[in-house]
Formats: sequence, structure tokens, C-alpha cells
Amino acid sequence: MKKEKFEELLESIRQGGDILKGKAKPKRAFHVKHPNVFLIRKQLKLSQAQFATLIGINIATLRNWEQGRRKPQGPAKVLLRVAALHPEILPEVA
Repeated sequence: MKKEKFEELLESIRQGGDILKGKAKPKRAFHVKHPNVFLIRKQLKLSQAQFATLIGINIATLRNWEQGRRKPQGPAKVLLRVAALHPEILPEVA
């Protein structure tokens, strides 16, 4: 590796460390909105039990999402986005 590239990489690592320690702010940030589970379910005209069964989760998890105690993560978040954008395909994949 050329010295110039190595120094550039080293500086990047130092900047990352400063951000993690709170000494610097990141130059850019990504903010992902969490899906509104309640509205998605209401648009589908399903009860909590029906919706939880349809997407394969425990009803307690659904209630926690709807009441804001927890937020959907990972694949569940993606599935909810699909449900919001293309609700007609949910019965086909369930």
C-alpha cells in the first residue's frame, strides 16, 4: 500500500474513533423511519390477532410495536414496508 493511501486510511480511522468517543460529529447520518404498524394493520382491516398471524409474529410483539414500546427490526421492518406499499401480496406470501 502506498504511503499516501495508508495515511488517508489512518486519518479515517482516527476520525471514526473521535466520532465514537463523542469528540466529533459525523459528516453525514442516515435516519430510517420506522413503519407505523398500527396504520398498516388498519389499512388492511385486520385485527391484531389476524395481522400477527399473517406476518408470523407473536401478538404481544405486535402490541409492543403499536404502542411504541419496541420497534420492528431487520426482516420484520422490511416485511412491514412491503405490507405498507403492496398490501395485496401479503395473503399470497403468508
